[in-house]
Amino acid sequence: MIDYIIVGNGIAGSCFAEIALQNNKSILVYDNNSQPSSRVAGGMYNPLVLKRFSEVWKAKEQLLFCNIFYALIETKLAVKFDFKIPVYRKFTSIEEQNNWFLAADKPNLESFLSTQLIQNNNENIKAPFGYGKVQQTGYLDVKVFVEEYSKFLEGLGVLNKEAFDYDSVVFEDNCISYNGINAKQIIFAEGFGLHSNPYFNDLPLDGTKGELLLIKSPNLRLNEIINSSVFLIPIGNDLYKVGATYEWKDKTNLPTMEGKQELLDKLNEVITCEYEVLEHFAGVRPTVKDRRPLVGRHNIHNNLYVLNGLGTRGVMLGPFLANQLFQNIENNNPLDAEIDIHRFYKKKS
Repeated sequence: MIDYIIVGNGIAGSCFAEIALQNNKSILVYDNNSQPSSRVAGGMYNPLVLKRFSEVWKAKEQLLFCNIFYALIETKLAVKFDFKIPVYRKFTSIEEQNNWFLAADKPNLESFLSTQLIQNNNENIKAPFGYGKVQQTGYLDVKVFVEEYSKFLEGLGVLNKEAFDYDSVVFEDNCISYNGINAKQIIFAEGFGLHSNPYFNDLPLDGTKGELLLIKSPNLRLNEIINSSVFLIPIGNDLYKVGATYEWKDKTNLPTMEGKQELLDKLNEVITCEYEVLEHFAGVRPTVKDRRPLVGRHNIHNNLYVLNGLGTRGVMLGPFLANQLFQNIENNNPLDAEIDIHRFYKKKS
């Protein structure tokens, strides 16, 4: 009997798989690459909601855990995917500057917000009011992380690239049987694919489509992430990720001309130099209306768990929530009420 079947191998599923392996648990992962949102993510992580200059939920705890977590995986896989570079929040007015410095005086934010006004010295960027510097930030090359971790799981012989068949789940007295395999628990980490899951599709998972561009601009010469009406992430070799759009009606993973034009219009408001669009990506983020993830045990089947709804902050949330769920299952540590799916089961009852 194995300890865990994990359905989904994006950020959430990979993080749970790694936590389980670190604790000497046996796993089997199913992923047929039907949900590409992790692989097309921008990957930026920062501890702030930059529109309001406010702290992300449990930002300090998330950063502390994920910094150690990703460093361990980089060492184990001998690959680099975590790049720690500052985020420059572009100011649009003197009022925004003032609001920034007011926020920087708050005890919970002072370690994240630099109190130095950064002047714009790049002639190819329109930023007359300068920037505020966010600290403890960077970006994860999510595609590299997910693909390299998948290769690692393949090497262990624990990655199955077939679609998971929900109808083949059989509930035994003390375990679950699936196609002749007995497992103690199943973790569903399918992203937007949760809508096809008969056990958890009653949860209020929404999908927010996001589109990104990959551009090349030799003259831009950025070494920091610029956050404005779009974000610009320098990934080396004069390449930049540009994103992202937010579309609530279209639930497909197909790039659109409308999304591309929106990104280009906003990009042209920020930079003045020439660039070439190399690629155009799209994916549906798993989001929740109350802006909190979906984590926890099924209300009837005690062997079924969900790890989902990471939204736009999956890079920081993934390791933190995977560990919370693992500790909940193995050691009966309570989940934070804000993320526990029983907040929705209680409303129904």
